[in-house]
Amino acid sequence: MPTPPSRMTAIGIKTPGGPEALVPEERPVPAPGPSEVLVQVKAAGVNRPDVMQRKGQYPPPPGAPDIPGLEIAGDVVAIGDKVARWKVGDKVCALVSGGGYAEYCITDEATALSIPKGFSYIEAAALPETFMTVWHNVFERGALKAGETLLVHGGSSGIGTTAIMLAKAFGAKVIATAGSAEKCEACRKLGADVAIDYNKEDFVAVTKEATGKKGAELILDMIGGDYVDRNFEAAAVEGRIVQIATQKGAKVTADLRRLMLKRLTHTGSTLRARPVSDKAAIARALEKNVWPLLEAGKVHPVIDSTYPLAKASEAHTRMETSLHIGKIMLEVAS
Repeated sequence: MPTPPSRMTAIGIKTPGGPEALVPEERPVPAPGPSEVLVQVKAAGVNRPDVMQRKGQYPPPPGAPDIPGLEIAGDVVAIGDKVARWKVGDKVCALVSGGGYAEYCITDEATALSIPKGFSYIEAAALPETFMTVWHNVFERGALKAGETLLVHGGSSGIGTTAIMLAKAFGAKVIATAGSAEKCEACRKLGADVAIDYNKEDFVAVTKEATGKKGAELILDMIGGDYVDRNFEAAAVEGRIVQIATQKGAKVTADLRRLMLKRLTHTGSTLRARPVSDKAAIARALEKNVWPLLEAGKVHPVIDSTYPLAKASEAHTRMETSLHIGKIMLEVAS
């Protein structure tokens, strides 16, 4: 493995704003700390938090790079002196707190995962942020069990497609919402039992009808806004709602009587600012519970489109159209 160069190309945010704010820049190659590894990035995922950061609405946590990008795949090219899990030459994918839109990126050794057997760098880079988010929020916080019904909003997104496949793999029934007939069909092909076009149908009414008026035991919501009150209505008695984003707004009006009468649990989480120990625990749970499904071909990341690193602005433009189905990826030239 050749020695890493001193300089690299990365995507910087010139000034907060539209996709054109993303511009290639020359930056120093970062050096790994004692428990960190330096990865030569081959591919990176594009996620909604990257868009928010570009707009100036989601600053990186203290100590994180100002370069956007939360998930990568590539080759380990240097390691810190206390690293025990990885060696130079290993192929890894990793959840990072920033810096993914670059030729080289640092990750803590504990939040890196081996690339599943048979996976390309593009496919592997589509895993960390999405699969860790879904595993933690659907199965750990949400405690989804076989035989229960999961209602997932944004079913055709990277999070949504992953939630559908994992929920089905573990024996749940899935209802998904999406914004077009094409997206609903994509959700059904991934295993959704019911797909609701939210532009034409009321997800509360359809969910109740599909569950014999019972409602969904678990709701995964990235929308917020007026969906919060409607989720309370669509949930089953003793149901759980897990909030992972607020695309329609964080300030809401809701009828708390429904929450009390149904004995609902409304929780939520973010991943980026969590301590390394939390992320490491989720990574190990994925290796144990999900990596075998990936390697057996029972679950797979859905890739919408791939752009070269220098055209990250075009990837963001694609994401903001909301026409994508699955993950939008960046490919980094060797």
